[in-house]
Amino acid sequence: MESIAYTSGEPSGIGPDIAVIYAQKERDVNLQVYCDPDVLLKRAKLLNLPLSLTENPTQNIGELSIFPVKATQEVVPGKLDPNNAEYVLSLLQEATENTLEKRTRGILTGPINKAVINEAGIEFSGHTEYFAELSNCSKTVMLLATSKLKVALATTHLALKDVPKNISRESLIEVINIINNDFKFFDIENPRILVCGLNPHAGENGYLGDEEITTIGPVIDDLNQKNFNLIGPVPADTAFTSDSLNNIDVVLAMYHDQGLPVLKANGFKNAANITLGLPFIRTSVDHGTALYLAGTGKIDLGSFKCALSFFKKISKNGSHA
Repeated sequence: MESIAYTSGEPSGIGPDIAVIYAQKERDVNLQVYCDPDVLLKRAKLLNLPLSLTENPTQNIGELSIFPVKATQEVVPGKLDPNNAEYVLSLLQEATENTLEKRTRGILTGPINKAVINEAGIEFSGHTEYFAELSNCSKTVMLLATSKLKVALATTHLALKDVPKNISRESLIEVINIINNDFKFFDIENPRILVCGLNPHAGENGYLGDEEITTIGPVIDDLNQKNFNLIGPVPADTAFTSDSLNNIDVVLAMYHDQGLPVLKANGFKNAANITLGLPFIRTSVDHGTALYLAGTGKIDLGSFKCALSFFKKISKNGSHA
């Protein structure tokens, strides 16, 4: 039985809760949970839910397959501890190693807290960049997806002041090539990609910035001559209107908060984060650690189910894993 590695993320957040609650349901896959067994068992007790653990594959209700990793410090739901930062990263490292060695089909990630990892003195910008480093990928693409809208990012977790210098002709071509290649896993060949401009009004012919003239526009023209299907650069303030999105497969935003607020406003709790360009499948929930909900049972599995659904679809269509 093929397994999906689920990294439970920040132990004081709702990542462990997701696994415990999911274990109560009928399922058609083995979810191998990377977590401290004590964290899962204590969380199940707090949630008043039955749970048994095994290191073997299982689809039994009330039972989870676990890849045990011991937390550094005792975990208190709702309370971050920088001393557990290494533990959180070790979950990702172990899951990546096992996936690269074909022991699992891919990785579905629970939420992490980037700030507490950095507070521990470890430079960390996010899952997307970390998986790229662990798998020796020069470039990956962050894609957020709902059933109706997909938004890819030209840059990921950067300060706004650093965005322009990280949008180059070479990086854009690489990002668009990855999108164009990996959309076959969504049953889409030669996807129609709506490319946003970087500046307001897509630069207003150079009066509000010239990246559209010097970089983005020329890349679009060059790739379209090679049979890509690109539209743009389009002003971001109109890119997400129904007219602009007509027959569009994916929107390429230039930075994190240019594209994701629209997607999350329309699909929060029913969206997934997908990393394109990796040598394995990686999907994720689209929400944070929700510390205040840890152990309460008042969480929605919508985003987890969406991430799992996309995982299965990509796997069915033949990922590069």
